[in-house]
Amino acid sequence: MLMRTDPFRESFRDLDRVAQLAFGAAGTLARPSAMPMDAWRDGDTFHVELDLPGVDPRSIDLDVERNVVTVKAERPPRASDADLIAAERPRGVFSRQLVLGDSLDTERIEASYDAGVLSLSIPVAEKAKPRKIAIAQQDERQAITS
Repeated sequence: MLMRTDPFRESFRDLDRVAQLAFGAAGTLARPSAMPMDAWRDGDTFHVELDLPGVDPRSIDLDVERNVVTVKAERPPRASDADLIAAERPRGVFSRQLVLGDSLDTERIEASYDAGVLSLSIPVAEKAKPRKIAIAQQDERQAITS
C-alpha cells in the first residue's frame, strides 16, 4: 500500500516542482515529465503500472531502498535538427518514487515491461497477512494454595 508522508512537506515540494516545470531551471517554459501510474491491490499482491511509451527497456532503472521504490527511465532527444511543429511528448530522464507501506514485501518485487507499460507486482508481507490466533482454554479451575 502506498503511504502518504507529511502533507506540508509534500505541499512545499509540489509547489517547488510546479515552479520548476512552469519556468524551468533557466527561466524558460518547460513541459512536465509525466509517468502516469495506476495502482491496486488484488488479493495478496499490490500491482503498479507506469506508462513509459517509447522508452527503451534498457534505460529503465528500478531501485528499492527500504520501503521506497524509485523508477527512472529515459526517452532520448530527437537526433534530427528538424523544426518541430508540436512537441508534447517529453524527452529526457523521468523519475518517480513510490513510498510503500511496511505491509509489502519489497524483497520479492517482480517487474516486467511490455508495450510501453512497466508493471510491478509487490506481494503483501507474510507478517501483514490476516491470521487467526488460537485461544487456549482451561477446562478446570486451578485451586489456589498458600
